[in-house]
Amino acid sequence: MFRQPVLVLEGGKEVLTAAHTRAIGRGVPLSVFTSDLFSTGNDRDNRAAVRAVRRDGMDLAGLAVHGPRNAVDKILKGASMHS
Repeated sequence: MFRQPVLVLEGGKEVLTAAHTRAIGRGVPLSVFTSDLFSTGNDRDNRAAVRAVRRDGMDLAGLAVHGPRNAVDKILKGASMHS
């Protein structure tokens, strides 16, 4: 899932939700990290936890996106560098 370089940005729930919507709209490869994933212990349960919730009901804790820099910059608009 990870390729070089990896940048870590931060933003509130609104920023994550908007970025998720933009990434889907642009067809950019992405991975979601929901709050539920922090209570599971394996990949199978992680995938089941994400599938159990509708897209608009996910409690997003993070996103991973991959694509051309200009597209990713637009998707992550509003996020700032994690310090």
